[in-house]
Amino acid sequence: MTLFPNHRPRRLRRTAALRRMVRETHLNPTDFIYPLFVQHGHGVRQPIVSMPGQYRYSVDQLPAVAREVLVLNIPAVILFGIPAHKDPVGEENFADDGIVQQAVRVLKDAAPELVVITDVCLCEYTDHGHCGLLDEDGTILNDPTLTVLSRTAVSHARAGADIVAPSGMMDGMVQAIRSGLDAAGYQHIPIMSYAVKYASAYYGPFRDAAEGAPRFGDRKSHQMDPANVREALREAALDVAEGADFLMVKPALAYLDVIAAVRAAYPQLPLAAYNVSGEYAMIKAAAAHGWLDEKRVVLETLLGIKRAGADLILTYHALDAARWLQEVA
Repeated sequence: MTLFPNHRPRRLRRTAALRRMVRETHLNPTDFIYPLFVQHGHGVRQPIVSMPGQYRYSVDQLPAVAREVLVLNIPAVILFGIPAHKDPVGEENFADDGIVQQAVRVLKDAAPELVVITDVCLCEYTDHGHCGLLDEDGTILNDPTLTVLSRTAVSHARAGADIVAPSGMMDGMVQAIRSGLDAAGYQHIPIMSYAVKYASAYYGPFRDAAEGAPRFGDRKSHQMDPANVREALREAALDVAEGADFLMVKPALAYLDVIAAVRAAYPQLPLAAYNVSGEYAMIKAAAAHGWLDEKRVVLETLLGIKRAGADLILTYHALDAARWLQEVA
């Protein structure tokens, strides 16, 4: 005897067509933002060992990458630069001929319709590898760092960036960048704030790729404690008040509850989630050993991030995932 004869959810799972018809969450290539690492040189397409399938590119290689991205209906890339030289301030970060500024100009010339986002931080450019300027004791100086971040964002906008994305978790960074952009005549440039960025162990491969690991200490004084979610809502609230146009949560997989909480608190703003390098590398390693079906796990992972509330997903899986989605479309 059936206890509830009129309530059988399995009726809607019987065939693939029925399952597609009642699917609640849909994943599309237009949800993705593809991260790119750029460096000086010519003809460079250097594999990143800890991130199989990812590369460090010289600027001349970017038009081909842009064409591939657009053919797959991925709307945007985000740029991370590896400078020629590092110093305590990270001067190439805001130089007109800096590596990111060069990359922006080449991408916008080759593919004007591609949305080019630039990461705005100091860690890849400073010789100490921290996200801000330091005093003689090695303590991050928050407010002096804001001046450098603002100057960097303006230089990216001047080069043609469509969106700037501050990632250093400095207090007041959105307000400082908004003020700098507006004063320089770039009122139209949106800010995608890494509003909720945790001091995570999942960043290891990225730090190898971007040569951005700190030379001493860690980043726990400014990136968030993985134990906290109420603090995440406070951080998001501050960035909203300062004028953020997008919010971001980073990493994604261990923080799906945070994505959901930020989504519920700020339904009016686009929400991005960063499916970070360690999350990517784990799947790649397991797939290489035959322990996981890479295609199915990647698509399930990205679907879970979107289901949690993300509108946009920054992911190194973007190209493969877009191809797989086209196969089943």
